[in-house]
Amino acid sequence: MWTEEQIRALLDGQRAFFRSGQTLDVGWRREQLKKLRQAVQAHEAEITAALAADLGRSEAEAYFCDIGSVILEINETLRGLGRWARPETHFSGFVCFPSLVTKVYPMPYGVTLIISPFNFPFLLSLGVLTAAIAGGNTAVIKASSKSPRSTAVLRKLIGETFPPEYVTVVDGGHDTADLCLAQRFDKIFYTGSPRVGKHVMEAASRHLTPVALELGGETGNWCVVRADADLRDAARKIVFFKLCNSGQICIDINQVAVAEEVAEDFLAALRSELVRQIGENAVEHPEYPRLITAEAWRKCAAEAEQYRDRIVIGGFGDEASQRYAPTVIYPVAVDEEIVNHELFSPLLPVVPYTDRDIDALMDAIAGREHGLALYLFTRDKAWARRVMSSQQYGGGCVNEVCLHLMVRGVPFNGTGHSGMGAYHGRWGFREFTHPSTVLFGSTKFNLPLREHPYGGKKNAWKMKLLRLFER
Repeated sequence: MWTEEQIRALLDGQRAFFRSGQTLDVGWRREQLKKLRQAVQAHEAEITAALAADLGRSEAEAYFCDIGSVILEINETLRGLGRWARPETHFSGFVCFPSLVTKVYPMPYGVTLIISPFNFPFLLSLGVLTAAIAGGNTAVIKASSKSPRSTAVLRKLIGETFPPEYVTVVDGGHDTADLCLAQRFDKIFYTGSPRVGKHVMEAASRHLTPVALELGGETGNWCVVRADADLRDAARKIVFFKLCNSGQICIDINQVAVAEEVAEDFLAALRSELVRQIGENAVEHPEYPRLITAEAWRKCAAEAEQYRDRIVIGGFGDEASQRYAPTVIYPVAVDEEIVNHELFSPLLPVVPYTDRDIDALMDAIAGREHGLALYLFTRDKAWARRVMSSQQYGGGCVNEVCLHLMVRGVPFNGTGHSGMGAYHGRWGFREFTHPSTVLFGSTKFNLPLREHPYGGKKNAWKMKLLRLFER
């Protein structure tokens, strides 16, 4: 159990290490990133076992979602870090004469706090850590108490790789997180729910600490299936995504809106794909993940029970193993409670709408809190482009799910109730640095343009030059 004194001592040590200047060297940062990559690869078997123990994840899912994704993130950062860390050079402008050169230095914030969740305990800690290291910061990782085996492996991996004055892992529950938030960090990155995100922002505001938030979204992420969509392709991808981590994903599909003209065919395609991908009984399938806690399982089961008369697929589970079958609920109205909050479970409400009224549906979605993701299935590419360029959401896909998360060189995060800031690759480097502008002046050819006095005929030229330069 961590104490306030221990947390403060930890920060003091990291602050002293940061002030030593060692993290400023870009070559040194690259070496730390290589150490992190090597540590992830060396501990692959332990990470896989921990994810299986905490979440029931298969080896393939563990690699695809956590291990491989972290390695990809590190590799992208190693390739680009030299360019990203290079100061920008700008012409100072005539108004700043005789200065000719102004530099913008990407400077590290200093001591950072990374609060990571249980659902992807390695990707959402080490992936963020990659950006923090690239930016030249030190880091304290507050790992989730809900995934204890993964947290134990994370502590071991980090402890064997870095000294605690540079990077360390703090475990424990909400009390430990609050002890961390009570201290003055230089940057905080939190991944989790909007409710806790508000608490993090409130705590950070006491020290005016900048915050990045990755949140699931208050009312969940929508997937829209138009009447012209390839239903089999849509069902195949939606089922894959809903099975992944048993729906415990911040960018997961929270609800599907399907054109009522094709709703029955879509439901049939969902049934077919579930059997093809996971068998008749997902609960008994060894590759199907579990819900993180008994409390999460009971919450999922209780919510399904409220819609018992409309469950068309699934609707059962095993409390002992904490597995609950992928469960499709149909029909659900657009204003019902189950589609007005984030589910974070294998429940999938299906909302029918009339395809000619698609604009009204999109208006209803736009009127809610912004989701972290938006997914569209349609053959009408012009409509899809119009929607994706006018709705407010974190990111998304057309005729695909979740893979926007894997694209190199692009940002990831939400807006409003689904987050603030952005990371991955160069965007993560930017998130963990602040741009410092430095003008280089001259001791020669300085004009008295900006100096008093301004009045009288003798100084009229000053105003003329100001009007010439400042336009």
